[in-house]
Amino acid sequence: MARTVLPDGNGGHVLLLDSIAEIRSEDAGWLVVSGSHGGVSAAQFAIAVPLRGCFLNDAGFGKDDAGVAGLDMLPYPAAAYSHASARIGDAADGWTHGVLTRANAAGQAAGWQAGLSVSDAVKRLSR
Repeated sequence: MARTVLPDGNGGHVLLLDSIAEIRSEDAGWLVVSGSHGGVSAAQFAIAVPLRGCFLNDAGFGKDDAGVAGLDMLPYPAAAYSHASARIGDAADGWTHGVLTRANAAGQAAGWQAGLSVSDAVKRLSR
C-alpha cells in the first residue's frame, strides 16, 4: 500500500493513502486523500484520527449510497470523488484526477461541491 507525503505548496500538508486503514495517530491535522471507498467501514478508520479533511472514492455509490455513507460520520470536511474519475484504491490517481461527487456538511461549508477537483478542493480549504 502506498503512503505518500506530498511536498509543501499543495495548500497544506497532504497525505496520500491507498487505503484509509493505513491511517496513523500521527497523521492528525493532515489532509488525506485515500483510494478507499467512503462507506461506513472506511469512515470508522478515518474518524479515529482528527484530520483537517479527507477525500475518499465514491466506489460507484452502490446500494443505498453505501459507497459514501460514511462521509456524514466524519466531524471534519470530507468528500467523495468519482470512481469514474480515479481508480479505487489509488490515492495518487484520486489526487491527480479525482472529481468530487459528494461532500459532507463541513466540506460543503468549505466550498466543496460536485464537479470540483480534489486538488482545487484542497486549495479552498487552505484559504
